[in-house]
Amino acid sequence: MTGLVVVVRPGPLTTVQDLGRRGVAHLGVPRGGALDEPALRVANRLVGNPEGAAGLETTLGGVALRAVGRVVVAVTGAPAAVRVGGRAAAWGAAVTVPDGAVIEVGPAAYGVRSYLAVAGGLAVPPVLGSRSADLLSGLGPAPLTAGQLLPVGPPAAPPPADGLAVLPAPPAELVLRLLPGPRDDWFAPSAFTLLARARYEVAAASNRIALRTEGPPLPRLRTDELPSEGMVLGAVQVPPDGRPVVFLADHPTTGGYPVIGVVPAADLPAAAQARPGTPLRFVP
Repeated sequence: MTGLVVVVRPGPLTTVQDLGRRGVAHLGVPRGGALDEPALRVANRLVGNPEGAAGLETTLGGVALRAVGRVVVAVTGAPAAVRVGGRAAAWGAAVTVPDGAVIEVGPAAYGVRSYLAVAGGLAVPPVLGSRSADLLSGLGPAPLTAGQLLPVGPPAAPPPADGLAVLPAPPAELVLRLLPGPRDDWFAPSAFTLLARARYEVAAASNRIALRTEGPPLPRLRTDELPSEGMVLGAVQVPPDGRPVVFLADHPTTGGYPVIGVVPAADLPAAAQARPGTPLRFVP
């Protein structure tokens, strides 16, 4: 550890995230990690970190931190106002925060989750190979609280001289490809037509575990019980109300509702940035 940042304002939900826990699903532990992986990777590159270093993931409301010692930070993901010591600073670029100054990330202008990387990475203790907070299992550090001290590791490399973030904008319409199976045969043939043509929206109940939807229920052929089986990132599970649920990073590793298909991992960063009410279209 070479420095500290102190949490001044934690925001409504700010967590420490890296790229998650790999290879531990057999223990009942999901991968977890940043929901918008490309945004965290870019933020880390901007401050000279390895792409998998731990940073902060905010949710809608931003965060404020006080530097203990000089630190270099970068903010990516959902666009938001950035201020250092009360003065406007750059979003999507490396920013120096002097000793004692406060870095503030404002509410997301659009999108949901912003990412703040600190040169050296956040050096909280790893659990099962990751520093990520897993909200389902409770592994890793708890969501941030005011006054909390976050240790910062030694910088790995100087920030690139001309580094700027290049990332897609949060979606005005969320389009998710869907690979059918493994339980698509539990649904009427019209279910895929309905998925492709119906108007769905991102539901307010969405979180790090799953993106929930509002829209027409999918018709089923079978209504009997399904024994619990393994779940993967991007699985589209259909509970009894018939409305699809897309599993995100903190998803359970088993489930007992049929999975009509799986969304490719490449489509999930956009899902992480889709606000409640965002139109949603599945492409089987």
